[in-house]
Amino acid sequence: MVAAATGGVKAAPLLDILRRRIAAEGPITVTAYMADCLLHPEHGYYRSQEAIGLHGDFITAPEISQMFGELLGLWAADYWQRMGAPAQCYLVELGPGRGTLMRDALRAARALPAFRAALTPVLVEASARLRGLQAAALEGEGAIWHEQIAAIPKDAPLLLLANEFLDALPVRQFQRGDDGAWHERCVGLDEATNGLRFLLDPRALPFDDLLPPVLRDSPPGSIVESSPPVRAVAVEIA
Repeated sequence: MVAAATGGVKAAPLLDILRRRIAAEGPITVTAYMADCLLHPEHGYYRSQEAIGLHGDFITAPEISQMFGELLGLWAADYWQRMGAPAQCYLVELGPGRGTLMRDALRAARALPAFRAALTPVLVEASARLRGLQAAALEGEGAIWHEQIAAIPKDAPLLLLANEFLDALPVRQFQRGDDGAWHERCVGLDEATNGLRFLLDPRALPFDDLLPPVLRDSPPGSIVESSPPVRAVAVEIA
């Protein structure tokens, strides 16, 4: 499981790290597992290899056609006008990949010179590797970078783009047991294979706001996902 999530030669070191962590702390949540697989400082998927594009594992709309980013750039220009054409404005992108979408959006923005003159591109990116690719793609565009949404400047209006960002954030998983109660799905050690496996926290889950009411009566074996990072991002943006 961990090899598939972390990919290639980096799987073994991260697997060892996860084994030691679980041995010391006990089973970890799916959220914690995903966070390490994706963003571990040395072995995380997005920090250690080329994920997007011809030589990566997947493709996104901006990498297929420049029209995608250009249309978003024109959308931003239209909204800037509706906002009263402020003299300063931030165009923010969360999870900007290789910088392709922002580059294409800024190309379209130049069709309205006053908008481009007012615009400062802001990219929120945690990966130093990806920040390097973005800087190369956006050379001369006056872009600035931040690692956290909280660091986005607040002294001017902003327009925000987030293509395939929220759906890539870590999730918690909850499974309804045969006892009818909901339990958190965790990642623990598999002694038989010396690997990792899913297991259920034996403690019954208090519903709180973690499970949508419409899903609470799902049949035993059902798995429901909730993403605390998505909620946190939404609150921060608001």
